[in-house]
Amino acid sequence: MSALAVPGVQPSVRTGLSALFEPRGIVLVGASSTPGKLGAAMAESLAAFAGPVLHVNSRPAATPGVFGGIAEAVAASPEPVDLAVLCVPAAATADALREAAAHGVTAALVCAGGFAEAGGAGLEHEAAVRAVAAETGIRVLGPNTSGFFVPRRDLRASFVPGVAGLHAGSVGVVAASGGVNHVLAFHLERAGVGVSLGVGIGAGLGVTAPDVLEYLAEDEATAAVALHLETVADGPRLLDAVRRLSARKPVVALVVGRNDVSEFAQSHTGALATSWRTTRAVLRQAGAVVVDDETALVDAATALSGRRPAPREAAAVGLVTAQAGPGLIIADHLHGAGVPLPRLADESQRAIAEVLPPLTFQANPVDTGRPGPGYDRVLGAVADDPAVDLLGIYAITEPVLDLAAALKDAGVDGVPAVIGVDGPECDVWRAREAAAGLGVPVLAGPSALARGLAALAADARAQHLREGEDDGAAARWPSDGTGPLSGPWDEDRAKALLDALGIRTPERRRAATRAEAHAAFAELARAGGAVAVKLLDASVLHKTEIGGVHLGIDSAARLDAALDALEAAGASAFLLERMAEPGVDLVLGARRDPVFGPVVVLGVGGIATEVYADVAVRSLPVSRRSALAMPDELAARELLHGFRGGPELDAGALADAVQALGGALLANPRIAEAEINPLRVTQKGLVALDAVVIEPADTPLTVEEDA
Repeated sequence: MSALAVPGVQPSVRTGLSALFEPRGIVLVGASSTPGKLGAAMAESLAAFAGPVLHVNSRPAATPGVFGGIAEAVAASPEPVDLAVLCVPAAATADALREAAAHGVTAALVCAGGFAEAGGAGLEHEAAVRAVAAETGIRVLGPNTSGFFVPRRDLRASFVPGVAGLHAGSVGVVAASGGVNHVLAFHLERAGVGVSLGVGIGAGLGVTAPDVLEYLAEDEATAAVALHLETVADGPRLLDAVRRLSARKPVVALVVGRNDVSEFAQSHTGALATSWRTTRAVLRQAGAVVVDDETALVDAATALSGRRPAPREAAAVGLVTAQAGPGLIIADHLHGAGVPLPRLADESQRAIAEVLPPLTFQANPVDTGRPGPGYDRVLGAVADDPAVDLLGIYAITEPVLDLAAALKDAGVDGVPAVIGVDGPECDVWRAREAAAGLGVPVLAGPSALARGLAALAADARAQHLREGEDDGAAARWPSDGTGPLSGPWDEDRAKALLDALGIRTPERRRAATRAEAHAAFAELARAGGAVAVKLLDASVLHKTEIGGVHLGIDSAARLDAALDALEAAGASAFLLERMAEPGVDLVLGARRDPVFGPVVVLGVGGIATEVYADVAVRSLPVSRRSALAMPDELAARELLHGFRGGPELDAGALADAVQALGGALLANPRIAEAEINPLRVTQKGLVALDAVVIEPADTPLTVEEDA
């Protein structure tokens, strides 16, 4: 029976996450006055809530204000009770939820552990909770979480005592772990921005991270969101939530699990796209700024809680520093993050030279030395420079310097600004308070400022890439002229698919006999150059390991020797193709990720790619703008731009190949993976030297790298 249909109960009109985070009344089940007990800690945290908090304990022992059951407590409340906070054992949770739902409660926080993670009876306890939630519609946060808090509402449903000191702020925190939720909240408190909402998802039995992200998209008090992830249960839903939220406000994401290589990463493409790497890449594609640790998460969220930058492919920073040494630290960090520090225009430098002595560097970064009169004019000149998109300001605090006042006097309205300061803690706080009135974030230290500026640049780039999401190529499955392409997918058949997709392959011939092989060789060799001869068998994926590939065949005698070896390896058919010119090898693969669905992976081929996993990953479909950006995300990208006289990558042709291969995967659900390795960059353009297509979906892929 639904809670809304219980006779005699006045149902609450507040449902969903509003009931959880904006309750009018709360019932605390398992309340206690015994120090050290969970129910006592939670009661203390909830005491500041302005609405009614009804304490329930099945053994109240005539304690004043403690009710023996939920029904009695709800009946005594002067306001509708929307939220139940359950501090009861796992075995009692389902019954408490059912009783709460039966009396109009539409949301619940479950703090206890002992569910599926404990195995045994815990599995039954979790199944019972799921059944009650499905039957009644009550929204459940947890279990296995230390709770949540909404400081501006004086709502602190947490058993961690320190939350009493959290002040209302502008950053929403959505953390997989209740502990990390508190860690980030305390760091944001110290950073001076505070928390609008802090949520520890815990086991995510009911309310999940995407649910909270969708709620925060509509929360006017939240300016930026810090997201912490450990595992992802529903990849497409998470990406959709991040995409929608990041279109309205910045999202910064920290993904835990860098060294986790999941069991599904059995293929070459799969091994390069582990769960951690894929999660980070597709979150970035969805519009999030992705960081490496909790410190960077706090710095990025702090910077992004101010004015959001406009979309830019490469947002450039103008840096004004009162000390050269810290300025070098900031500039070095920005350079490493790929954030440009452009040389200021001559006009800008002339304006700065009217204020600063010639001994300071004035081209960007601008070293002011000890700031004096006219400092605001320096800030204005840098901010107004046509090449500058973001303004960074750093100084050690001193009585003669009021950064916020100078920034206000400069009238800097065209670009987002972030201030970095160092000095006594009281001075740093004064700087934060002064800058808060301007909506300008303040970070402590040169590295923190650099991380904040890099986050602003990353958000600008994410917005730029997202603007091109409507220019994706339509998913298509080509025809080879005789009907839909299908397996068995030997190399020749896989390359026929690439031909149909417009991806160039070497001229080739298939041969069923030695005589056909000699005829094919004569035809291919007529134009000059050597030939590659391969075993042709859809069931053999490790061709080189069994001697199934022979390169540089330039005579009939060498062809016979190769055919002898291939027949000895079990070949009954052969593939002969013209050898390609030298170049730089890429690996391009499309696969069905078990969490996020169809993805495409690009990397520079060879051992370095396997060792360092230097790849760019996109979820499908991928826009052309996003596909064009993939090569520039590779650490080895310089190899693709004419390195030491080598070939220059045609980025447009590669984007075509990315979209075509990804589109084919989307259009044919029977294809589990398709991979080109290598896809060679040559002076004549891209050419696919080897290709593998796998179906059905449960077959692992292993790809050879043929020259």
